[in-house]
Amino acid sequence: MRKPVTLITGAGGEIGHELIRQLPEGSVLAIDIRPLEKSLAERCYYTMVGDILDTNLLERLVSEYEITAIYHLAALLSTRAEYTPEAGHRVNVQGTINLLHLAIEQSRWQGRSVKFIFPSSIAVYGLPSLEHKANAGRVEEWEWMLPTTMYGCNKLYCEHLGRYYADYYRQLAAEQERYSVDFRSVRFPGLISAETMPTGGTSDYAPEMIHAAASGKPYACFVREDTVIPFMAMPDAIKALSRLANAPRESLTQRIYNVTSFSPSAGQLREKVLAAFPDADITFQPDLKRQGIVDTWPAVLEDSLARREWGWSPDYDFERAFSGYLIPTISRRYADHAAS
Repeated sequence: MRKPVTLITGAGGEIGHELIRQLPEGSVLAIDIRPLEKSLAERCYYTMVGDILDTNLLERLVSEYEITAIYHLAALLSTRAEYTPEAGHRVNVQGTINLLHLAIEQSRWQGRSVKFIFPSSIAVYGLPSLEHKANAGRVEEWEWMLPTTMYGCNKLYCEHLGRYYADYYRQLAAEQERYSVDFRSVRFPGLISAETMPTGGTSDYAPEMIHAAASGKPYACFVREDTVIPFMAMPDAIKALSRLANAPRESLTQRIYNVTSFSPSAGQLREKVLAAFPDADITFQPDLKRQGIVDTWPAVLEDSLARREWGWSPDYDFERAFSGYLIPTISRRYADHAAS
């Protein structure tokens, strides 16, 4: 008998770190390019150090496990992908195709669709100017999809690949596929985690600012003080993934959904951080290239479809995200480090 498991790729990253803690203990098959920390590994059924570009590894998974759902979190994030765009494409696109093919193989073996949960990003959007951004209002799922980064292009293409594998895979074949991939995607805003360090996203100026202040280090923010993009606290990101994964298929009218929570300016973020850490040294030294990327992203996302179709609503607004999650958790983190 093959063990039924939920596969998580990129399991040691910011999202995977929290998702493993929310899923039933002993149900997760985790893959990452680095070993998971002990406390996470102990919650998993099995962990593997490996690369999603390794087709031999993925073939082994097909033969050894009954994978009932896939959370495909592995990715080369926006800033790193701009330095090595070809590597970004290989990881983000070919890696996703490999996992979608694995899901198809599992569907055939099991005689049912396999859920494929895919975190996408506001990087898929591309507004051409600050004037357009100011006038765009709440941007909906089908608007302004003209990404300016390799990461954004990769995420948008992978959304389309997911729709293809779910609804059109091998549509000209003599024998139609009886079972497909149940692809579901959440377009996240910038995510802020209190549990893990930021890892190279272009929206990471928010978590970097908080972590620097809590650790007593100066921080030069790489965007202008008036820069606005949407953000979300990590617990709400996990909530969104879980709610979408558990929603009845018949209640969903599409494959990709926006979710959002709050949209502060970088200056407002600084004010929140200074309220908690009055001695923090936070300045603004915009990096014109990274600033140019952030300026193409919406200030506010429209997420009414997610709210209506699968009951999405964030638990953390701007105030509660800081007072009830980020500041106390990050403060304890650095207090514990200092004590040890």
